[in-house]
Amino acid sequence: MYYTTEYRSPLGEIVIAADERGIAGLWLEGQKYFEDMGDAKATARAKAEGFISASEGQNPQIQEILKKAADWLDRYFDGETPEIEELSLAPAGSEFRQMVWQILCEIPSGQTTTYGEIAKKVAQRTGKKTMSAQAVGGAVGHNPISIIIPCHRVVGTNGSFTGYAGGIDKKIELLKLEGVDVSGFFVPKKGTAL
Repeated sequence: MYYTTEYRSPLGEIVIAADERGIAGLWLEGQKYFEDMGDAKATARAKAEGFISASEGQNPQIQEILKKAADWLDRYFDGETPEIEELSLAPAGSEFRQMVWQILCEIPSGQTTTYGEIAKKVAQRTGKKTMSAQAVGGAVGHNPISIIIPCHRVVGTNGSFTGYAGGIDKKIELLKLEGVDVSGFFVPKKGTAL
């Protein structure tokens, strides 16, 4: 079972989910693929409707995990660069998705990469000649721990802000917060999320 807390950010409400292993999810308000974590969504909805308090049923370990996540986000939104390794992460996903998410964690704050570059890294790590950038895009798009696992740092090879489940506007704001010059990128007319 996942326990959740809500976090008020400059980009709107965020739901953070955790279990004893660590943070399992972090979603921006209105984000696609929130349904991938049904228990967390149901718990968040029940809390929002006043049925479950933030600490009800949580052991101190889970409360500490959620508190650390909120503290991390406080520092992030204050313009600091907290390390991902400070947090215990436990996203659920296939071995392929886990590999892609690990590569996302290696993208330095204030920098971007492309789906194609991630595909090359996956191919290298798996001993394959090539890897589909589209398959990588699917894994990036289903990242359950937005912001902390920085999928917002991935852009299209053509310079487009494509593929952010939280919304292109939020992706742009996150990149600006990290000091990325976004003037050379553009918003595609269609296909803005994978």
